[in-house]
Amino acid sequence: MTISLRLNDEDTVLFKKYAELNGITVSELLRQSVIERIEDEYDLNAYKEAMAEFKKNPVTYSLDEVEKELGLK
Repeated sequence: MTISLRLNDEDTVLFKKYAELNGITVSELLRQSVIERIEDEYDLNAYKEAMAEFKKNPVTYSLDEVEKELGLK
């Protein structure tokens, strides 16, 4: 798939220099940046869901309790 992106001159220079400093192409820079953004958003949503569940049932376990339950001790 090919995607085009319109940038002003200032952003073009910034993207190219940043990519060059990191030894990657502008395409790879953009690809990595978008993937990281998606992962960050996914992680944030997972955190929010976990916190909502914890607030409903705020039970915690110590490491010793978990190891015993899993038969690791």
